Amino acid sequence: MAEPIIVATDGSEPAVRALEWAADEAARWELPLHVVHVVERWISTTPIMPPPDLADSFMENGRRILAEGEEIARSRRPGIEVTAELLSDPVVFALRQQSKRGFEMVLGHRGLGGFASMLLGSTGMRVAGHAAGPVVIVRGDDFAERGEVVVGIDLADVSEPAMEYAYRAAAVRGARLRVLHGWELPPALLQTGYGVDQADVEESMRSGLVHAQEHWRGAHPGVEVVESTVRAHPVTALVEASGEADLVVVGARGRTGLGAFRLGSVSHGVIHHSHVPVAVVRPRV
Repeated sequence: MAEPIIVATDGSEPAVRALEWAADEAARWELPLHVVHVVERWISTTPIMPPPDLADSFMENGRRILAEGEEIARSRRPGIEVTAELLSDPVVFALRQQSKRGFEMVLGHRGLGGFASMLLGSTGMRVAGHAAGPVVIVRGDDFAERGEVVVGIDLADVSEPAMEYAYRAAAVRGARLRVLHGWELPPALLQTGYGVDQADVEESMRSGLVHAQEHWRGAHPGVEVVESTVRAHPVTALVEASGEADLVVVGARGRTGLGAFRLGSVSHGVIHHSHVPVAVVRPRV
């Protein structure tokens, strides 16, 4: 069976937008869509003696949210296969486990909060930094196709999973791929008053961009590619580029002491300010 697009819902408006985007994505990739909702396990195990029917009430509400989610997805894209699953575990753990079986995980950029919160910003960030594959945080209300995918690249540490995903995402959309590197001169250099030829720096970086993606260009010859170097902070450059894009792709950066990937400041900033959905891509483990 093909790996599904997995989308989490808590019934909030951002979750509905994520469902709609995920349904479009499933149709685009010709993959099934799996809708999940998580009811925190503590609701049934808490020692504070909640009302006896509280856990049943949350489970019933979860089933209602799932049914509504399935209906939204099927109405949006009648031709896709849609399944649903009610989960009972800590939210981040549940979504990380789900990510192991999916092509990608789709989340809204925020959620309802409270007992059954699914998609609070902190939850989305933790899932994006620790999932087993790509996580798409759906931002923006306008899903108009502009014909461009943007991928941020760090020439000092190229994310191969992010580059591969970006090329494939552009190919499946029939879109142009903009490979973007944002850069700033070190403050210490500026303070010395030493003259820097910006044109020479940009030309060197553009050559670096071309060289860094030789493999993917060869593997995806049908994708139109544009290299962009922007003298600005990477977050600023990517957020500005997102205004003309369908999707922004960034890589997860760095490892924690336990060997797990975490999000870097660029990923955080882009997720918070992008005008369009953001795919955070880390190596599958």
